[in-house]
Amino acid sequence: MATNSLDQSSVASVWAPRLLSVFRIVTGILFLAHGLVKLFGFPEGAAPGQVPLVSLFGLAAVLELVGGAAIVLGLFTRPVAFVLAGQMAVAYFMAHAPQGFYPVLNAGELAILYTFAFLYFAAAGAGPWSLDARRGA
Repeated sequence: MATNSLDQSSVASVWAPRLLSVFRIVTGILFLAHGLVKLFGFPEGAAPGQVPLVSLFGLAAVLELVGGAAIVLGLFTRPVAFVLAGQMAVAYFMAHAPQGFYPVLNAGELAILYTFAFLYFAAAGAGPWSLDARRGA
C-alpha cells in the first residue's frame, strides 16, 4: 500500500476555508451586479432611475447593492447573509412561485440558489479572506 504524502484532512483544512472565501466573493460580485443593473442600468439593463426606491423592487435593489458589497468584503457576513437569504426567499415566493411549481419553469432557480448560498454564509461565516476575519469576528 502506497502512502500518500498529502494527508486528505490537511489538504481540506487548508483549502476549504480559502474556497469558502472565493465562493463568498464570487457570489457577492454576482449579487451586487443585480443591484447595479436595477439602480444604475450598469452594465446593461434598465435605464437608471427606472426603479422607484420607495418600493419592494427598490428595496431589493438597495439590498442587492449594499448587501452584495458587504458580502464581497466579508463585512458583517453572517447577519447580512441571513437578511439576503430572507430577501431571496421572499423574491422567490412573490415573483416566481405564482408562475408555477417547478423552479426551472418559473425562472426561480437563481433565487433559490442565492437563498441557500446566503444561508450557508450565515452559518459558515466569511472565511479567512474577509474583513470579518481581520476584525476577529
